[in-house]
Amino acid sequence: MVSRSAGRAPSILAVGDNVVDCYPDLGVMFPGGNAVNVAVHARRNSAGAGYLGVLGDDAAGSVLRRALEDEGVDTRLVRSPTGPNAYAVVRLVDGNRVFAPGDVGVSRFAVSPRDLEAIASVDLVHTGECSMVEDDLPRMAQAARVLSFDFSERPWDYVEAHARYVDVAVLSVPDDGVDPGPVARRVGELGPRVVAVTQGAHGACLLTDGELIHAPAGTGEVVDTLGAGDAFIARLLVGLVRAEPARDLLRAATHYATATCGQYGAFGHRAPLPAGLIRAGGEAVAAT
Repeated sequence: MVSRSAGRAPSILAVGDNVVDCYPDLGVMFPGGNAVNVAVHARRNSAGAGYLGVLGDDAAGSVLRRALEDEGVDTRLVRSPTGPNAYAVVRLVDGNRVFAPGDVGVSRFAVSPRDLEAIASVDLVHTGECSMVEDDLPRMAQAARVLSFDFSERPWDYVEAHARYVDVAVLSVPDDGVDPGPVARRVGELGPRVVAVTQGAHGACLLTDGELIHAPAGTGEVVDTLGAGDAFIARLLVGLVRAEPARDLLRAATHYATATCGQYGAFGHRAPLPAGLIRAGGEAVAAT
């Protein structure tokens, strides 16, 4: 396993991206983004969780900040410059989320010396391919006790360039014709001590201490798969810090992820979608 927080709740800091996920067909938006989702779900799993990132000063940014505070996530490292928050446009096809073009708003930032001090103070730091912090990964890796990175479905050259900096690598291989085991072992050869590969409804595998473990997805109604992978990551990371038995942990993570698919959005907190929020693609959105 990765680490152990002896006698206390794990502390996890999620660094990077945030969005409001806009559902124009429903006229609503939800707070989200990989780093935000992981922070929220880590907190729901009794970890101390913080978020480091940039929120806009518009209605979307307010929705995100309110949700983070309501969930008990530490927001002291959040910046809020003047400008629009990031957003993504989501369509649902048979319960599966399909992304349309979005906008990063003011969310891009560089990690500061103060941020590195915060990174060094927690049990585990998580970031990922949507967070636009690749240039800062070497410094983050040097500061962090344990660094986790979500590679999602990025191509191999991207994984190969950045996996050497991280302790925990998470990838998604949605094609059910691909055996995730060899993928996990290949990534593990690049340096990460723990590798997880998710396959949606086909479950996930975990490579740790040289052992490859598989677990099926959970069962239950699937309304919206948005954020399920992030829920999996959060439950996995909390369990890794707690040094939970690998086989039990992987099953808990896949079942936790499936359970989040029973509602719209990554973790709830529905809000009306304001007119004019979607700035790209020329799509008109009515206020609700």
